[in-house]
Amino acid sequence: MADLEFHRDGHIAHVRLNRPQGLNAITPEMDQAMYNAWREINADPDIWAVILSAEGEKAFCIGADVSGGTDREGRMALAGGLTGIGGPLVTCRKPMIAAVQGFCVGGGFELAMCADIIVAADTTQFGLPETKVGIIGECGVVHRAVRQLPYHVAMALILTGERIKVAEAARYGLVNEVVPYADLAEAARRWADKLLTASPLAVQAAKDAALGRLGYPLDVALATRFEAIEAYEGAADRLEGLAAASQRRKPVWTGR
Repeated sequence: MADLEFHRDGHIAHVRLNRPQGLNAITPEMDQAMYNAWREINADPDIWAVILSAEGEKAFCIGADVSGGTDREGRMALAGGLTGIGGPLVTCRKPMIAAVQGFCVGGGFELAMCADIIVAADTTQFGLPETKVGIIGECGVVHRAVRQLPYHVAMALILTGERIKVAEAARYGLVNEVVPYADLAEAARRWADKLLTASPLAVQAAKDAALGRLGYPLDVALATRFEAIEAYEGAADRLEGLAAASQRRKPVWTGR
């Protein structure tokens, strides 16, 4: 089986790290495969949600595979640049759920933070071990952590290399739900099904708007006209939503 699995199940795309013997550390080949997956996901209008997961109870992902050294022909861009490490930033335009377990550290932690919703097994530990082992690079994980966690919590993780358990991460709002490991896949699917009840184009436009002005002052965000939102005004799904509301029925989305 491939170290990176990618398949569709209806309107849901599944991207799964499948290298549990290496704690799902990402090789250059996996990195390229994931980059290809994000491109296909972004380009396919029939994909409305993504579940990112990993095989094996011990680890979601420990980051880049450096077992053969750090020298390589190209710079490692975990997930084809999705995380912005050493390569062009690739944004997944579809809503993404990360289902994590065990060690979720380093670049693996960043992969999880790239998701819009995080479901975590009760075995999960989050951490940034880079300084503890004397490694520091572009570290997109550092910039995401300090934006998604309280400042002092993030800085303690960044500077000490210590890990936090999932219960503590949940208190800080890092994860949306904590479940037993045996229930992790079911919980991720439940969240995906929630996403599928909403207009896929509206969801994508909302994500684009929310993230597109995340680092700007509120007055700038409020004054911005968002292309995806404006394009949605003429979408068939918008008309379907209005019709369904007036007819007191559930809408039937087409993603068009």
